[in-house]
Amino acid sequence: MAKTLQDPKDVLVDRAERQMGRHFGDSGLTTRQKLALTCRIAYDGGHDSGLAGQISSRGREPGTYYTQRLGLGFDEITEHNLLLVNEDLEVLEGEGMPNPANRFHSWIYRQRPDVNCIIHTHPLHTAALAMLEVPLIVSQMDTTPLYDDCAFLKDWPGVPVGNEEGEIISAALGDKRAILLAHHGQLVTGATIEEACTLALLIERAARLQLLAMSAGTIRPLDPALAREAHDWTSTDRRSKANFGYYARKALRNHPDCVSGQVDL
Repeated sequence: MAKTLQDPKDVLVDRAERQMGRHFGDSGLTTRQKLALTCRIAYDGGHDSGLAGQISSRGREPGTYYTQRLGLGFDEITEHNLLLVNEDLEVLEGEGMPNPANRFHSWIYRQRPDVNCIIHTHPLHTAALAMLEVPLIVSQMDTTPLYDDCAFLKDWPGVPVGNEEGEIISAALGDKRAILLAHHGQLVTGATIEEACTLALLIERAARLQLLAMSAGTIRPLDPALAREAHDWTSTDRRSKANFGYYARKALRNHPDCVSGQVDL
């Protein structure tokens, strides 16, 4: 006989969160492996735009972070060809050079000690939405992790290779986890690589949904209280880890070369 059919929602939510805490722990992957997998996940998720875009994650020492080598597409990144750089984009580990546009990552890491991973890309639907100079509208349950959590930079500051762009983008991001950059693309951040990876896939889906909805009619807003509840419910660390595990298993089937050794997810 069922025992929970009369339980209130807050009790059920608490129970589910405790269960996720038991079932979805850390994968044991290294930072390099998570980043390599994220590059392949992003590639398969429509974030391919030639050599445009960067993915980074804080390194072991303050003022350092891992990123991909300029000249390699997301579908070519492995745990072994990632670079470790400092805030001046000097290479500390690895061969080659980072994307000069990584400079604005340094500004975000300085401004946001809570951020440990940054993903900046130009996926098709997000870039198309950015051309309209309108903010991202979150009006569907699956994309509520971005509800009231995506900033908007209306004025394009130009190619982001200078310190000015770092100041502008980091200021516009503020305390949010994502930002839509007009005439440019998107940027998401995460306390973990898993969180940033999840948000990167979601922002492209949200942009695609918005464009489809705008072509059919007027987008109706979510109830703010319910949207906030959904945002918080879907933004936990354990849920990010569960999402990443699924995405990583798919990526490994398509790109077994991105990590070495046995990976158990």
